[in-house]
Amino acid sequence: MSLETAATGVLDAGAKAAVLAEALPYIRRFWGKVVVVKYGGNAIEDQEGLTLLAQDVALMRSVGMRPVVVHGGGPQIGELMARLGKVAEFRNGLRVTDAETLDIARMVLVGKVNRDIVGAINVHGPLAVGLSGEDAGLILVAPHDPDLGFVGEIQAVNPTILQRLLAQELIPVVATIGSDEAGQAYNVNADAVAGAVAEALEAEKLVYLTNVEGVRRDRDDPATLMSTVSTDELEELMADGTVADGMIPKVVSCIGAVRAGVGHAHVLDGRVPHALLLEVFTREGVGTMVSR
Repeated sequence: MSLETAATGVLDAGAKAAVLAEALPYIRRFWGKVVVVKYGGNAIEDQEGLTLLAQDVALMRSVGMRPVVVHGGGPQIGELMARLGKVAEFRNGLRVTDAETLDIARMVLVGKVNRDIVGAINVHGPLAVGLSGEDAGLILVAPHDPDLGFVGEIQAVNPTILQRLLAQELIPVVATIGSDEAGQAYNVNADAVAGAVAEALEAEKLVYLTNVEGVRRDRDDPATLMSTVSTDELEELMADGTVADGMIPKVVSCIGAVRAGVGHAHVLDGRVPHALLLEVFTREGVGTMVSR
């Protein structure tokens, strides 16, 4: 009996014990290890999904892991822009961010999405602390491209504030707004932030929860989902166009993080109940695991 079965049905006492027994070696292996979880705006579709994420992260913390949540909020930013009558413009997948759009992004990411995630986790105890890349110089950026406005490219990550929170057995929840040396705020790609934070913390795992089940060898065929893939194979899939569009930043970050020393990277469908637990604590997993 696997955790995957446990997530989809009611178990008797013996089956529940079997589930826990399967998870035990993984709990031992990852005790004290940092796991960076990137929760994409596309995965935040309803309150139920957020509730399940909070349960997973709280459970990981309870069994000795050290989770860090990094979140985006692109759809939520787009929704507020539409309500305010502002038309979104994208270039090469990045949102053109003028001063007004930056204010909207900060309001949504720091004031709404971040607070929602922190609140959902803290239902399970005083565990989560919300912050943004502007806090304590966490994410230092420079302008990515003048034509994009206030879109930042990561220059450095100072993990000190995260390390302090983890040492206090707290769960940092990071909104992806960074700042330059002059204190100017910038919107930053959340996939890139998650990878950079995982590298800076020397994380055991980097997990992307999104709205696709993982990396496919044929992107139009769900049956070609790759349960494991190497960084070299991922580069080949990008070169031939198999990996495209919104998957590119995730794959680039996975490759960079793993080659920089992160143990493994994972791409999962955040809409699957308890996908995070299924990937970390079972033999089969449910998404794509990237290794060297």
